[in-house]
Amino acid sequence: MLVMPGRRTSTMELLAVEAAGRGMEVRAAEDLGPVPGPAHWYGGPLAGARLAGRLGFALLEPVDDWLAELPEEFTGRDVRSATVADARALERPTFVKPPRDKSFPAAVYADGSRLPADLDPATPVLLSEVVTFAAEYRLFLLDGRIAAASRYAVFGRLDPHPLHTDATDRADRATAGEIAEFVDRLVAAAGQSLPSAVVLDVGQLLDPYRPGHRWAVVEANMAWFSHAYAADPARVLDVVLRAAGPRERVRPDDLAFVRH
Repeated sequence: MLVMPGRRTSTMELLAVEAAGRGMEVRAAEDLGPVPGPAHWYGGPLAGARLAGRLGFALLEPVDDWLAELPEEFTGRDVRSATVADARALERPTFVKPPRDKSFPAAVYADGSRLPADLDPATPVLLSEVVTFAAEYRLFLLDGRIAAASRYAVFGRLDPHPLHTDATDRADRATAGEIAEFVDRLVAAAGQSLPSAVVLDVGQLLDPYRPGHRWAVVEANMAWFSHAYAADPARVLDVVLRAAGPRERVRPDDLAFVRH
């Protein structure tokens, strides 16, 4: 069974069609009755946390400081873990985001006074120097390999486009190959620090001191709460089912990434 909110996004609609085609029952979280068998989740973290115990699924997600702990080789910029209290002391433009949820808008803030006033000072945040990504790509990873991929933005503007290593367009094929090579290096260096089913956003980082571009990690996210954009929904669903499925099926290496 695949459970998701009754008010569906475009990704939810695609995953619901794919799940039904596999013979899975698709139910709205608001209309749940008795649950006859194993359940999987796709939706927000608050509703997912409320339903996890009742339905017996486990939610895999990256740890809060994963991005901050990566070597600069993979981030291409300075990233550090902090709190809202630390962020309020900022005196220069900084990219500030919540590590996992959407409790406040991830954005470049001119200084710490521009953050929402109602935030708890102890709330964890990630602070990053301001950089420019020419293009950004969403990768659904399964066991350290790219299962599905899509471009989602160009210079910060939404611009979804499918990405396949066997693309007919030479430029798309080359980009897919570069991304796969970057991910292979990342997984070799830090693979055990991510769940076996996860979303990784990467981008072409413009550097005024280097010709061309370099690849860098934008962030890692929960597969069960990530938009598919133009990625293959069948392969996206494969990752989602692993990332938010029955607790008894969680692999030993993934236990450290179960949301509590």
